Amino acid sequence: MIANISFPRLIKLGPGAVEELGSVLTDLGVERPLLVTDSFMVGNGAADRLAKIIEAAAKQVSVFSDTVPDPTTDSLQAGLAAVTAHSADAIIGFGGGSPMDTAKALAVLSERGGVMRDFISPNVYSGPALPIVAIPTTAGSGSEATQFTIITDVAADEKMLCPGLSFLPIASIVDSELTVSMPARLTADTGVDALTHAIEAYVSKRANPISDGLALSAMKTVGTYLVRAYRDGSDREAREQMMHASTQAGMAFSNASVCLVHGMSRPIGAHFHVAHGLSNAMLLPAVTAFSIPGARTRYADCARQLEVAKPQDTDEQASAKLIEFIDTLCSDVEVPRPSTYGIDKNQWDRLIPLMAQQALASGSPSNNPVVATAEQIAELYRVIY
Repeated sequence: MIANISFPRLIKLGPGAVEELGSVLTDLGVERPLLVTDSFMVGNGAADRLAKIIEAAAKQVSVFSDTVPDPTTDSLQAGLAAVTAHSADAIIGFGGGSPMDTAKALAVLSERGGVMRDFISPNVYSGPALPIVAIPTTAGSGSEATQFTIITDVAADEKMLCPGLSFLPIASIVDSELTVSMPARLTADTGVDALTHAIEAYVSKRANPISDGLALSAMKTVGTYLVRAYRDGSDREAREQMMHASTQAGMAFSNASVCLVHGMSRPIGAHFHVAHGLSNAMLLPAVTAFSIPGARTRYADCARQLEVAKPQDTDEQASAKLIEFIDTLCSDVEVPRPSTYGIDKNQWDRLIPLMAQQALASGSPSNNPVVATAEQIAELYRVIY
């Protein structure tokens, strides 16, 4: 198998890196960027800080802050109007996964036209798009390093995975200082999201030597630092390490793809408005246990990398310890089940057949070590509730 490897052209990494935004834009020849963010970043002054950095570099910036959690086809319309009104020559995505996903979609739609369903997997889009600069403020989505965006089709109530090089940021600024104010719940959900990216990239049927190295490094870092960051948000070492892990895991799964957890996670988010990282966390223990028989040695490698298995452990023993570790981690950071999160059981049960079909249609489950049937996916949904 020939692996296709793609990364952002430029990454600025480290505390305070956001101060380099002006020089990054100059190096890219950008003069009129649209800063895509959310109301929280406006309210806490972070968006204004970035706008001043951009203006200090003699650029003309406009701010679009009406992004929504889990962006939808409807929520993109105001953003497209903002791109046109500003005659933007680049899009800066600033925030968590949702502002960055919005930025990616706007970059493509503003140049290519059409609707987001035109780009849904298995389509792969590498055509005209505005350049994207990604600046994450959470340590989890890895979107700053991926060639994907996820947009919810409001009419179909479906989260659409849209892949292709045109969705890959040309530059990313990874500054851990931007994550220090993350609340504990968000720290936990995005951190388990990063771990999920790393594990799924490593066990994916499309894994390769480059993605393997990134995935293994990321999962070891998450295993060491996530609980620290969750318990003490001011722990700057933990925040920085989690930021590194998030970007590495994003690079890994962007080049190896994700698997069954993500395929099943998207319908939960679309139908029940559960944050993506949290729905991944809800699924990770059960789906990992289901998938181990298809790649026991690889899952054992994960356990050894996380230092929860001893060198002398067999693959069977090590992979069993991986499940124990994931269960304990999710307990330590208080990941709820769908039932304790408040999702109605009757509605959950009613939607299981549709969610199973949507999970399969996304394509991600086909990369899983054990390729699940619709009925097996349905049973996993029942198990995790």
